[in-house]
Amino acid sequence: MIIVEPYAKENILPAIEIWNEIVREGIAFPQEEELNEISGDEFFSAQSFTGLAKDSETKEIFALYILHPNNVGRCGHICNASYAVRSDLRGRHIGEIIVKHCIETARELGFKILQFNAVVASNVHARNLYRRLGFTELGTIPKGFRMPDGTFADIVPQFLMIDR
Repeated sequence: MIIVEPYAKENILPAIEIWNEIVREGIAFPQEEELNEISGDEFFSAQSFTGLAKDSETKEIFALYILHPNNVGRCGHICNASYAVRSDLRGRHIGEIIVKHCIETARELGFKILQFNAVVASNVHARNLYRRLGFTELGTIPKGFRMPDGTFADIVPQFLMIDR
């Protein structure tokens, strides 16, 4: 069974390994610099919440997500999140588990809207998942994401009202 637990420093190595795999792929996260043990712990600890999806028995880490405000002040009720699933485990609905957990955590933290600023248009699996979970696509920003080969891909911002 898969459980989601808060990030703890003892999990830094598998957490940065999963995160950095997405960064190296260069097709989903805006970050270009990989995390190390120090920068990774600072990064994951600085979030409103960092969740780790684990096997409940073996404690092996499968995925993670970060949740944080999307903006400040009058827009501080809007949060943003990023999700990372190990490439060898994709397609097993682990992403759905962490997105649903993220939505509940965001609600518990008092956020009212979950917004994704830069979902790459070609990321059809993520877009289909978000659609199934009730997210609204806000349109397309042409050439909003620089791909590893230097070309530009469209992005499709999304949001979900999480305040009941």
